[in-house]
Amino acid sequence: MNILITGANRGLGLGFVKRYLSQGYDVWACYRHEQTQLQALYSDKLHLLQWDVGSDDAPVGDLPDNIDLLINNAGIYGPSKGGQSLDEITSDGMMEVFNIDCVGALRVVQRLKSRVIAAQGIIANISSKMGSSGDNSSGGTYAYRAAKAALVIVSKSMAVDLAPDGVRVITLHPGWVQTDMTHHSGLIDVDTSVKGMTDVIAHIHDYEVGQFVAFDGQIVPY
Repeated sequence: MNILITGANRGLGLGFVKRYLSQGYDVWACYRHEQTQLQALYSDKLHLLQWDVGSDDAPVGDLPDNIDLLINNAGIYGPSKGGQSLDEITSDGMMEVFNIDCVGALRVVQRLKSRVIAAQGIIANISSKMGSSGDNSSGGTYAYRAAKAALVIVSKSMAVDLAPDGVRVITLHPGWVQTDMTHHSGLIDVDTSVKGMTDVIAHIHDYEVGQFVAFDGQIVPY
């Protein structure tokens, strides 16, 4: 099985890489600049691919002809929490996060769509419950919330559009994970989150097309 993961150089992305390599799959791990942790894995099943999903430029490296699983994991938080308040958030801050966290996934799917269709594969888009209006009781975090909410809608449209081609699409909430993005203040570790999400992906046919699902298998209200 061929698996391609964006934002694979650290955090959840690196966790996905390690898990799927341990299961014997071929993994194309995408990074923007830093690849040190990926290089340290030393596996003949690991293929490194330089890809800035925030740019329209093509990835640097060889892509597999067929992609069985595409994980759109690349994302940023953007300005600090205080910088995303109603008074402080700027249009530039909003657009920077939106470009990476939402449009980035769209760019990747547009470029790789034919390869996923060839495999009748799966696309997993990593969003966040922070993008759920039903779960938002604290306000703030304008850029990150808006971008992750938009990704849920984009992902659902992908699911509907690609279903006739035999491609399944799911949106995932990883939980509050101990990563650099959360300053390691999360409630669960990377391994727990990744194991949960890979289990959801493996049982994708148990969910409605384009559903928003947490790492523990629970449906996320949108």
